[in-house]
Amino acid sequence: MNVKLSTAQKKKPMGHDGIAEVMQGVLKRENKMGRAQEHFWIVGLNNANKILFAELLALGRHNRIIINPPETFRMAIYKLAVKAVLVHNHPGAELQPSQEDIDLTDHLAKAGEFLKIDVLDHIIITEDSYFSFRAAGIMDSIMNSPAWRLVKKETKEMEELKKQIELDMQKRNWANDMAKKLKDKGMPEDTIKELTGLKLSVIRKL
Repeated sequence: MNVKLSTAQKKKPMGHDGIAEVMQGVLKRENKMGRAQEHFWIVGLNNANKILFAELLALGRHNRIIINPPETFRMAIYKLAVKAVLVHNHPGAELQPSQEDIDLTDHLAKAGEFLKIDVLDHIIITEDSYFSFRAAGIMDSIMNSPAWRLVKKETKEMEELKKQIELDMQKRNWANDMAKKLKDKGMPEDTIKELTGLKLSVIRKL
């Protein structure tokens, strides 16, 4: 699920402190019951470390969240993100990562490496504090470790995902180009929508 961020939050380059602050704000939007659940997000960045998107990948109880590498990076591929930061909250006050947190980070970092998306950090947050894997030196250990390497099935899934997204983007670009041409010719927006499959909100921005 896409997380709504302000224009200001997307305009300036972000380090782990800035991303932690942004995601703490996202967490605090929820009611007390919502904040008591563990959330797992991915934040996509461009080359300048500006946020392109933040997506909630999973919501549930600690150690019961299942994260799938292809689904983790789907939005990052669509948005052409070249970097990513993983973020999850600990509902209690404890910030230290568990071995499961480290193993999951290792797995996803190696998946990102395969996709040429650099997983810069994994940040654990509470409402008023945070722990950065990068600042603690854990990310360097992970990337130098042979512990996780993608299995053949995951590699195939991610190759298929990339191909499907590339095809979808080609279709979307064609639809946008066609809609713009039809709009320039004065064709009604409802007709353009029917011919291209685009939403009226997209057509009106062309």
